[in-house]
Formats: sequence, structure tokens, C-alpha cells
Amino acid sequence: MPAPDVLTALGVPGSGLDEERAADRLAVDGPNVLPGSRATWWRVLLRQFANPVLLLLLIAASLSFATGDQVNALIIGAIMAASTGLGFVNEYRAERTAQDLHRQVSHSVVVIRGGRDRSVDVKMLVVGDLVRIGLGSIVPADVRVLECNELEADESVLTGEALPVSKSPEPVEPGAGLGELRSCLLMGTVVRHGDAVAAVVATGEDAQFGRIAQGLGDRAPRTGFETGLTRFSMMLLWIGLALMVGILVINLLLRRPFLDALLFSLAIAVGITPQLLPAVVSTSLAAGSRLLAKEKVLVKRLTSIEDLGNMDVLVTDKTGTLTEGRITFLESVPAGQDQTATTRLGVLCCEADPAAGGAGAGQNALDAALWRAAGPGSGHPAEVTGTRRVDLRPFDHESLTSSVLVDFVDGQRWEILKGAPEVVVSRCSPDEDEGRATMGGLFEQGLRVVAVAVRRADDETELASSPPSGFHLAGFLCFVDRPKPDAVDALRALAHLGIGVKVTTGDNEVVAVKVCRDLGLTDDAGAVPVLTGRQVEALDDQALGAALATTIVFARVSPTHKARIIRLLRARHAVGYLGDGVNDALALHEADVGISVDTGTDVAKDSADVIMLEKDLGTLARGVVSGRRIFANTIKYVLMGTSSNFGNMFSAAAASAFLTFLPMLPQQILLNNVLYDTSQLAIPTDRVDEEQLRKPSHWDLGQIRRFMLVFGPASSLFDFATFALLLGVLHAGPDEFRTGWFVESLATQTLIVFAIRTRRVPFLRSRPSWLLTGSVLAVVAVGVALPFTPLGPLLGFVGLPALFYVALAAMALIYLVLIETVKHVFFRAESERAAALPHRRRTHPHPSTGIHRRAVGLVAHQGAPARVSFSGGPASAWPRGGLPGRVPPSGGRPVPPRRRSPGGSPHPGSTDVEGGTPGGTWP
Repeated sequence: MPAPDVLTALGVPGSGLDEERAADRLAVDGPNVLPGSRATWWRVLLRQFANPVLLLLLIAASLSFATGDQVNALIIGAIMAASTGLGFVNEYRAERTAQDLHRQVSHSVVVIRGGRDRSVDVKMLVVGDLVRIGLGSIVPADVRVLECNELEADESVLTGEALPVSKSPEPVEPGAGLGELRSCLLMGTVVRHGDAVAAVVATGEDAQFGRIAQGLGDRAPRTGFETGLTRFSMMLLWIGLALMVGILVINLLLRRPFLDALLFSLAIAVGITPQLLPAVVSTSLAAGSRLLAKEKVLVKRLTSIEDLGNMDVLVTDKTGTLTEGRITFLESVPAGQDQTATTRLGVLCCEADPAAGGAGAGQNALDAALWRAAGPGSGHPAEVTGTRRVDLRPFDHESLTSSVLVDFVDGQRWEILKGAPEVVVSRCSPDEDEGRATMGGLFEQGLRVVAVAVRRADDETELASSPPSGFHLAGFLCFVDRPKPDAVDALRALAHLGIGVKVTTGDNEVVAVKVCRDLGLTDDAGAVPVLTGRQVEALDDQALGAALATTIVFARVSPTHKARIIRLLRARHAVGYLGDGVNDALALHEADVGISVDTGTDVAKDSADVIMLEKDLGTLARGVVSGRRIFANTIKYVLMGTSSNFGNMFSAAAASAFLTFLPMLPQQILLNNVLYDTSQLAIPTDRVDEEQLRKPSHWDLGQIRRFMLVFGPASSLFDFATFALLLGVLHAGPDEFRTGWFVESLATQTLIVFAIRTRRVPFLRSRPSWLLTGSVLAVVAVGVALPFTPLGPLLGFVGLPALFYVALAAMALIYLVLIETVKHVFFRAESERAAALPHRRRTHPHPSTGIHRRAVGLVAHQGAPARVSFSGGPASAWPRGGLPGRVPPSGGRPVPPRRRSPGGSPHPGSTDVEGGTPGGTWP
């Protein structure tokens, strides 16, 4: 169907739907959203029973109930219900938190409604809306192209085709396949080149992508954090199964009843498996995500918080992070003519057509700043009356330029070229020496500079894909983006966290170096080592990898250069990348953790793992601290599970071999496990020592195994001492023995958290949180009091003499002193082991899917970031108005005073040019 007939079929006028009709259609069709994974309570509940040992225990308890032991079976069932309930409540709350945070990540699109451009959330799109789609946009719905300029789209997410596909308004044959719809842009595809005006023809589940999404599994790829948790859990599960089989065989050889022996061995296996580990991790991540949200940092996936904390090198763009990100047009600097003509040419070469009026929504930052200063509706609008745009080549990151063909009122047609000064000047006549000198002086003042050039194009009707030569330099457009006042503090905070900062920018290297030097982002010698895109291109991987260690600034780099830099850095570091543009998408995908901002392009936000509501390095530093705090608290629970819990279960297995009775009844083991886990649910609230926050931490399964083999037996020593006290001194019977060991094991395995939670001296140099302290002491009190309550006899407990509790207090104190000593010896040995290992190399391949995640190695060691000196601050006086009489600070060519006049222009052809075009006039 031809493009004009599309609007008729949709019932849409050329000016677009009005707001009332759009609202009516939204009420009928519903929002433009896809079916997605929602936090459903029954899925979370089913996950609680994923432990095969737990299922076996429930089966055995059912058999016990069926054979007449209803009381113990019911007690076991009630304890297991409480345990699974704890996990369910915490995991469900965490999933709801993640879902709520994900909803806060928004995408917007420019629509034409009632003849006016306005930006709306993509959820509000309806069939018939006219939308403007530009470079880097993720297509928000299935749309029919009505107008376009050199439009190309990446449709690999739908078709698997790696190369971008050209689009045009021309209709295709009926029945064309998905990959042949050249006149349509499909939801989820990415605009790689050009721009378009298109009509929405399908939204939500009716779009092609929506139909596919309905059949997709909603299980996201696993991260390295999740993989580490799984491997750790499986390690303990296999140990538990081995103990279960050994205990069952021993008890059967001792001719004990099969069902009792089975229940006891299964309870031991359940006791050693970290059943509440998912709940503790989910609680930690959910609490951390809520804190990060208050800091204006949104995580698209909770486990990205740990990846954020692991980062030791941050690569960032300059605009909005080191600078304020509010680009302001300062003035035009002509090359032989007055300012107004240069400004006028710059406005005519904006993405939006000034002759058509409007607010100029959806333009890049530099065009938007120029439009605010000299576009239609500004205080000093450039004169564009009588001009007509013939063709537009939008800005692209390959040529670093854009251009337009414009007819002026005198009938002459001109091509206006605008873009990176070095590129534009290279397309101009060789005799533009004065222009080149002026350009260098502007760069040295830290200004963002865009060059403008023109050439006659009377016989041309469309623009080439890359700019030709033969232009004449018209002048420069100067923009200013001042350094952030708090950038120095933010850089110091990142350095304190052991994070080296590197800058990638499309700016000239002189500008980038000046900004970094003014902020004190230098090496130890006070220099700012820099590599340009051309130098990066010339180096092989080995040479570039060596240069990355000392380079701080990468200037005039392309998207592929950025991705290559990130890939090579990741060989030795955990790399974060902060960017918000189309040219950042590849690097965001390549980094260990991709960070974008809410105002970024769609493709950047889609590639990122973390979204910041404000582009601020200080906010990012706080996010890193939160990530490290969460990981540190998670490791506390892991180490607890591999020390005291393992030791107690090992002691139970050993005791069953020489006692004539079961050392602890199955329900007592399970109750011990539930009470212990309840006390540990407060770990996410615990304080973390400052030295643990200064450097990244990573999963090290080998260290966890070593910790278990050292601290587990240490815990068992005191269990055996308790056995000796109960049997040799107190001459305890079966009930007294079980009661005494239950109280002792619960007390020691919960109190040990105070020693394991820190590498400092507990309480004196590192205080736990009040909630953790209260929960641990409360659980110990419950264990001591339980034998004296009405529940005690039901559970098989009896009262014990006061002598036992006095001895227990003394043993617990000695136990904590021993653990503290062992802890210092163990971690000193671990530090020596880490120092002796070679520098780590990271190898985490990415999935090839569009929704990517990073796989992080389990065994990793801290890498040294590039050293950064903060010897200075914002030393230069950044311009805040015109620049009369300014002199470049580094000995560049003085720039004569000029009158600032952002708008107004004589009629085309009325300005004389000294040595200008062959005809002697500019448009």
C-alpha cells in the first residue's frame, strides 16, 4: 500500500491524531507493552521445594505419619513449613522490588499529534500515531515508513540478519516475509542510520516482536554471581548427600530402625544445605536496590549490583559526567565573514528543518543547544525565510558529520556541511590556514567546536553517503560544557574505592585533556596521556593492551574503538562503562557492567545493566559502595554455612557412630536449622568494614572450601568437648544429651557470626548492626529457654542443671577466642596466597542473545587500576559569556575580539567574502 493510502486506511489526518482520539484508542487497545515476567507467588513458592533432599525429607515424614508416628511427623512438617515460609516471603518481596524498579526505566518517542511534535512514553503509543524515529532509537512498535532519509535498521533480533537493512516508503509485494518488509520498521529493531517519519500499525502483543515474546521463556541468562551461588550450593549439597548416605549405612549397621535412621540422615543433609541462601541473597539485593533507588540508581537486574561492586576500572564519556552536560551555544567564530551568517548556516544544517518551525524535539545535544539559541522561537532566531530543504544526510558516527541541501530565495542551491572540525576542514580548500589556526585556539580553551562549510550544488538532488571535497570553510560554532563543581570530589571517591577512571570522547584530544587536567585527572607526573582514534586503529591488540595501562584519555574514538578498548581492559580488570549515546551501545554490551542514564538513547539503555537517573560520578561511587556492601554481607552468610553449620552436622554424623542412641532427633536438627537461619536473615542490615569497601571482591570457591576445612573441624572440637561434659561429667541420658547439644550447637553456630563478619576484633573495632545483634541474641535465648517451655517435651527436650549453663558460657567464650585466633591466621595465609598468584585474567564470554549478561569467573583477584593523581582542581576560568579579547592559554594564536550575535542574517548573497567562493558570495 502506498504511503499516502496508509494514513487513509488508519483514519489519520496528515497532522496526526489529536489527543482526544489518541486517548480513545489507548482505552480500546491498551498500553503498548509486552508480556513479561511478573513476580508470581506460586512460582516463588515452587522454587522453595527445588532442593531434592528437602523433598525426600517430606516424603520420609509422610511415611512416618502413615506408620503411626504422627506427632513427630507433624512437628517435622511444621518446622519445614516455617523454613520454606521464610524463604518464600523474602524471595517474593525481592522479586516485587526488582519488578517495581524495572518499571521505572522508561523510553520515550517523539510523536506528531495535532500537527505538533511532543515527546511521550512509548507505552502511550496507539495505532495511527505518527512518530519521528532517529539514529539509535529502538523502534517502539511496528510502524509503516512514510518519509525517511537514508534509513537503515538492525533487524537481527527478529531475523538473525547481521547487516543493517535499508528502508524506504515504497510499498512491498503482498505476502512479503518478515525480512522483506522494506517499508516497515518492526518493534525491537534498532535504527543504525538515518531517520524517518512513520505511522504506527501495531502495538504491544499485536506487533511481530510481541507475538514472539509470548512464546519466549522468561528466565534471564545467569550471571557470574548466580553461577557462584549455584556452585557453592551444589558443593554443600553433595557433601550433605555423602553424609546422609554414610550416616544411613552406619545406623543400619548398628541395627537401628530404618525409618528413624532415614529421617535422621535426611535431617542432617537438610541441615548442611544452605536452604535460606537464596532468601538471604534476595533480601540483601532487594534492600540494596531500594537504597540505590533512593540514590537515583536503578538496577535492571538485582544481581547487577554485585557486578557494580566488582568494578575496578571505569571508562566513561566526558559529557555530563566530568562536565555539567548542559551544552550551551556560546558564539559563532566566522572564517572571513560575520557571525550571523555562520550561525544561520549552522541552524539550517540542524536535524530539524528550521523552515518548518516547531520545537526541534529529538535532536542531538549540539543541534538542540543551537536551536535554543538561534532556532525558531528563540530570542534571536536566525533568518531562514524563503529557504527550502531538499535533502538531509543525518549525523553518523563514521563520517562525524551531517549535511543538507538547501535552496535559497535567490534560486541557488548549496550543500551545508557541519561536524567535527578536523573532518570538515579536511574537506575544504587547502588554503584554509587561518581557519585551522583559529580551530586550534578554540580547542585549547576547552570549547566544544563544530565547523561549518558550504559548496555550490546547483545540479544535485540528493546527498552522497559521505561528504565530498571542495567545500569552503564558513566558520565555527562554539559550545561550552563546563566542568561539574563536584567532579573532583567524585573522582577522589572513585580513587578511594580502588577504581581507575579513563575517558573516551568524540571530542578533540586538546579539549578532553584540558577538562581532565582542570579536574586533576592526571598521572603521577601531572600529565594526561592520550590516544586518538587513529592511534588506536594503528596499534595491534598487544600494543594497545600495553598502552591502556597508562592512557587516561581516548579522543575521537569510534564505537568499535570503544568496544575494543573495553574488551582489552577486561583481560585484566573488572570494567564498567558509562555512556548514554548510540555510539556507546557496543561498549556497554562489552563491559562487565554497563551503566547508562535515564535520558540516554534507547539502544544505550537497552544495552546497560544499571540506569542512573542522574549522570553523576558521585552517585555511581555510592552505587559501587552499595554493591560491595551487599556482596560482603552475602559472603558472611556463605562463610557461616561452611563453618559452624558444617561443623555441627559433621559432629552429628560422628556422634551417631559411637552413641547407642541418635545424638539429636530429626525434628531437633530441623528446628536448630530454622532458628539458626532466622538469626542470619538480619545479615543484610549489617555494617561492613571500610577496608572491605576499598577494593572489589569476587567469588573464590577455593577459598570457601579452605575456610570450611579449617573452621568446620574447629567447630566440631567444641561439640566433642560438649559430648565429654554431658556424658563424662553430667552422666546425661539420651534426652539430656540431645537437649544439651541442641543448646550448645545453636549458641556456638549463631554467636560465631560476630567473629566471621569482620577481619577486625569484634565489637572493639567493628560493631555489628543492632538488628543482627538482637536477632542472634534472641535466637540464643530461645534455644536456652525452649526446654523449659510446654513445647520442650513435645520436641524431646528436658531441663538441664545450672552447672551445664555455666560450663556452656565458659565454653562459648573459649570457642569465640579460638575462632578469632584461627581467623587471623587463616586470612593472613590467604593474603600471602593471593600475593603469590599471577595477575588475574578475566575471560567471560557473552551470550550472543540481544539481552546479554556477563559471566564472571569464580576465582578472581584484585587488579591494580591505572594510577590517578588528584593534584589539582578546576583551575581555569571557564567562559560564561562571549569571549572578547580572549587568548588561548597554551600559546595558541590569539583570537580577535568579536561581537556575539547568535541570530539574524543578511539576505543570501549579500555578504561579501574575502577570498571566499568563486562567485564571491556566501548563501
